[in-house]
Amino acid sequence: MKAFLLASLCLIAPITRAEDLQPPVTEGQRIATCGHSFHVFTYKQVDEIAKSAGLNHQLVGLSSIGGSTVQKHWDVPEEKSAVKKVLKTGKVDVLTLSPIWLPDPAIEDFVKLGLDHNPALRIFVQEYWMPNDEYKPVYPLEANKKKVDHNATDIAQLRDATQRYAKDIEDYVRGINQRLGKQSVYIVPVGMAAVTLRDKIVKGEAPGLKTQGELFRDYWGHALAPLQILSSYCHFAVIYRRSPAGLPVPNAFKALKDMSDDDKAKLNKLLQEIAWETVSHHPMAGVMKPVAAK
Repeated sequence: MKAFLLASLCLIAPITRAEDLQPPVTEGQRIATCGHSFHVFTYKQVDEIAKSAGLNHQLVGLSSIGGSTVQKHWDVPEEKSAVKKVLKTGKVDVLTLSPIWLPDPAIEDFVKLGLDHNPALRIFVQEYWMPNDEYKPVYPLEANKKKVDHNATDIAQLRDATQRYAKDIEDYVRGINQRLGKQSVYIVPVGMAAVTLRDKIVKGEAPGLKTQGELFRDYWGHALAPLQILSSYCHFAVIYRRSPAGLPVPNAFKALKDMSDDDKAKLNKLLQEIAWETVSHHPMAGVMKPVAAK
């Protein structure tokens, strides 16, 4: 079954067909990351995941700024920016970025800098889950000033909010690629994967998780281990164009002290499945073959 778009989002087909996919990346990738607290944990977690898959994954540069736009990372002077320095060496295969709301013009600044020194660089822009469970594109964020009951969030409304944000990301990334004249920038659809997980929790289909609130440590939406690992699996899947299915339970699960080992294993399997189904059917994640190539 072919994946298709509805209001800018892929509907997930029940089966991922090998002939619809790009070949997997088999060499370890050199990774640089600019991000905030909804993203930077992926830097080391994907390293662990990739190495568990037998890949020589390499961490080469990190810029971590709390509550940051990509612009804030760009504004860091070059002599203090590990990411700018390493991009200029040309020895980076993948750059991951995490905007909050758009527009964020520094995304394109980083893209141009990286491609100037390595034309084969791939840039992944994270579409994250909704802070405070709502689409309210105003910066700075309200943070914990607004009390949110994550367990009371309606999944249909959350999906709609995430859908609107995803369209912002897709339109923005598509525009950058059009100006480049090639596809170098891709999307990591973490937000939609998170909605799928929350739907599973509500339906009682997420082993070891009983409430949506177990994904977050505060009203704002900072991720606890299950959501962090889901995001990291999404990033692993887009970077290496392969499913994380069958990989071992990550170390972050040690934080789930009240969850049995059996439930941890089952939950880990579910997170791997959600990540792969989400990214492998998203036309801007770089995993599906371009339509024109079929």
